[in-house]
Amino acid sequence: MDERRTVKVSKYLSRHLRHQPGRIGLTLDEGGWVEIDTLLVAAAAHGFRISREELDHVVATNDKRRFAIEGTRIRASQGHSIEVDLALPTATPPPYLYHGTVARNLPAIRIEGLRPMNRHDVHLSPDRETATRVGARRGRPVVLAVDAAAMHRDGHVFHVSANGVWLTKTVPPRYLRFASHH
Repeated sequence: MDERRTVKVSKYLSRHLRHQPGRIGLTLDEGGWVEIDTLLVAAAAHGFRISREELDHVVATNDKRRFAIEGTRIRASQGHSIEVDLALPTATPPPYLYHGTVARNLPAIRIEGLRPMNRHDVHLSPDRETATRVGARRGRPVVLAVDAAAMHRDGHVFHVSANGVWLTKTVPPRYLRFASHH
């Protein structure tokens, strides 16, 4: 399976498992799961045929482990804009987590902190490298360090997704530092 096809299938799965399942007639359960066979039939019926081998390849090789398979079901690991309950346990974060962004977002971030925008949670990375890659998708990356230990002490709740992304509702500006100062 070539790289272009892998990316195309991955984007298609993300769109329909995170944001618009109804567009191809899918109904996700409350945890965001759908039967794999149902997904494959719906995709084919809407003109995007995916083989089970292609699906397994995309799930297995995705660098961010965007999708999880459990038995006969699949779901997106995080990043939903639709209401789902991933039932992730609360977790104690490491002292610092990181967030990749670009310079044009900094004025708003200084005032409002990090907000989930069209997602349910703010996504934070466990290391600078991952945060740099996330920021680089939108331009020249700027990495912010989040004082997660202080947030946790102050009662902010953290969850960690199946693929190691840390999630929290919001990060007020007082907990943010430029990562270069660490």
